[in-house]
Amino acid sequence: MKWGRPYVLRTAELLPVLLDQVEAGVGSESVWRELWTMLCIEGETLVPGSLAALPRLVALARSETQALEMAGAIVRSAMTDDQGERMFVESPDAIAELRELVDQRLQTRPADYIWGFRTLLAIEGQFHWSAALGDFSDDFYEVACPHCSLNVTMAIGGYGYHSACRDWDAGDVDRRDLRPASVAELDGMGRWMHNLAVRDGQDRLAEGITYLMGCAECPRCASVFRIADEYAAANLPPLLSVRLARSKID
Repeated sequence: MKWGRPYVLRTAELLPVLLDQVEAGVGSESVWRELWTMLCIEGETLVPGSLAALPRLVALARSETQALEMAGAIVRSAMTDDQGERMFVESPDAIAELRELVDQRLQTRPADYIWGFRTLLAIEGQFHWSAALGDFSDDFYEVACPHCSLNVTMAIGGYGYHSACRDWDAGDVDRRDLRPASVAELDGMGRWMHNLAVRDGQDRLAEGITYLMGCAECPRCASVFRIADEYAAANLPPLLSVRLARSKID
């Protein structure tokens, strides 16, 4: 997204003033609202000033919940444009501290647990899961069958645990039961996600992850595929795909 010169100039002038106020403990609720408006547009877009603000917000996050949530929102937006790569390169200490603070909050088992879980996923570079993962009360994921290209919908949660063809009039038709991965079969990010949920007593989240990391059957061709593999391949942010390709070369 391209930002107009007046917006960039206003941000450059006003942002340090607002941060000075909250650091001095004199920031009112209106100041925090202005910061949210300035730094977290729609909660998903990096804006001018995000990179410079992140270390200051993380320092504030030790005692200010709004700063923690704002820093998390910025990091979750980090792969929306080319600023994201710079954030991880230029602010590794702030990212590391944010990770520790969010993890500490998760261990208190807050009501908004999934917020922290998704923020940690973003910090780990798992932006596709950070954007899509719910609490498995009524999660749906759609992927193309790798064998026949049918758009297959997977339900995980209150509507069942199945793959199906999505019909907007008839609902999910030709359902096939999902095949969850056993805990022993989990590896990599799937094991990390499951272990974190188990550690914090998030039983429904832990169970849902076993289905997400398991297999689905295509209703058309009956082929079986790994849900997570197909979803990740289709939804990796472009910049993250480039980063992964570079890591393989290195």
